[in-house]
Amino acid sequence: MKTSFKETRDGFTEIYRREMGLSRPRDVTRRLSSSEGLVKQIDLHGKLNGHEGCVNAVEFNSTGDLLVSGSDDKHVIFWTWKTGSKLFSYPSGHFDNIFQTRIMPFTDDCKIVTSSADGQVRLGQVSEDGQVDTKRLGKHQGRVYKLAVEPGSPYILYSCGEDGFIQHSYSFLFILQFDLRSNSGTRLFYCSSFTENSKQPPNSIRLNAMVIDPRNPVYFAVGGSDEYARVYDIRKCKWDASCSSDIPVNTFCPSRLIGNNNIHITGLAYSSTSELLVSYNDELIYKFEKNMGLGSSPLSIPREDLQKVEDPPVYTGHRNSQTVKGVSFFGPNDEYVLSGSDCGHIFVWKKKGGKLVRLMLGDRNIVNQLEPHPHLPMFATCGIERSVKLWAPMASNVPPLPDNVEKIMESNRQGREDHSRINLTPDVIMHVLRLQRRQTLAYIERRYNRADVESDDEDEGEAYVLGFSDSDASSEGGGNSRECNIS
Repeated sequence: MKTSFKETRDGFTEIYRREMGLSRPRDVTRRLSSSEGLVKQIDLHGKLNGHEGCVNAVEFNSTGDLLVSGSDDKHVIFWTWKTGSKLFSYPSGHFDNIFQTRIMPFTDDCKIVTSSADGQVRLGQVSEDGQVDTKRLGKHQGRVYKLAVEPGSPYILYSCGEDGFIQHSYSFLFILQFDLRSNSGTRLFYCSSFTENSKQPPNSIRLNAMVIDPRNPVYFAVGGSDEYARVYDIRKCKWDASCSSDIPVNTFCPSRLIGNNNIHITGLAYSSTSELLVSYNDELIYKFEKNMGLGSSPLSIPREDLQKVEDPPVYTGHRNSQTVKGVSFFGPNDEYVLSGSDCGHIFVWKKKGGKLVRLMLGDRNIVNQLEPHPHLPMFATCGIERSVKLWAPMASNVPPLPDNVEKIMESNRQGREDHSRINLTPDVIMHVLRLQRRQTLAYIERRYNRADVESDDEDEGEAYVLGFSDSDASSEGGGNSRECNIS
């Protein structure tokens, strides 16, 4: 399918306005970068090969000329993506899979923070001679999926994850704050479920996602093992987790999902105008405006008032079931929404209206994370394969959606519905919970037993599906321990 006359005409109009001095060059560039015709031409630009395990994290630096990645192989690699070459790599010091890499701003790309399945948050410091020294900043008692860096700060970052601290027989999840000028992290609070009354004990919320509002950095959102995305004000957080300050300033959830105990949140993203994307496991992606919030206590809202809450825009067609997937805005003014899928495809929707404008095969198995370039109309992705993929406008003609696009989307929809119809008896649920508890305790004991081991060579790779270790399946398979397995 060729570029439409309207898209060509609009492009010439923008160039004419720039040449006549009617538009600023920067404005013209931004408008052209967000054009649907350009987005439809995005295709595979190249691959970055060098990791020996699944790649779980990618991030561009602030100028966009470098990219950093983290993997199941426990190594961090810096890439010059334009040439496809490896700049340098270093062992992170983690004992398990790296889930997140973050370059601290205004550090000349010399400070890289990582989080991992081993519960550690670590700092890599690149010295002038090219050597990298690593140290542990802090530690959760469970996996740490996400880090959030305070915009513009070379010192402050936050982590969320699973915490093995036992209180009243409940395992609570802590938010930690780190200041690189000190040698330790600060526990802010644990995140627990909402309850109908004060006598009902709360359940723990296993946190998968955390993001800071770039427009107002005192607010941050978290999501995990229930249906609510919670927004907190850092100024209201107490600096001693012995007294919980787990009171959000706002919560978000589609009204039809309230009370659904079979879903959880895997990905969050803020736009430059404080819109919040929420990606649910085995459900859909929703976009919330501030006025769609349910307040700090959603269970206290009368049912008739819930029915008056505006339904958020929704993005459909993908499948988010087997892994912890991210979600992202895309475009100079966040005109598009990006997500990976269990079917191995990359979905690109228009933010306004939810129209699917691009569908690309991004991985032989699953696409997990997508990272937009800070300035150019391109992005990087990673998944089960051992490479980072780069996507940019490439095609001379606009490629159509695949011929089997309806079949792909219908298969994903059917998979969601089949999964939602599975009903478990209380006996089965309790059996699963007992197995999960044994597995968690065994994991913590194993990790403590090897905490003094200096070499990573003795560690076996583990597959993580929805935050649980698939060690049983991998041990029975007997294959390469560094291969990623999907249950």
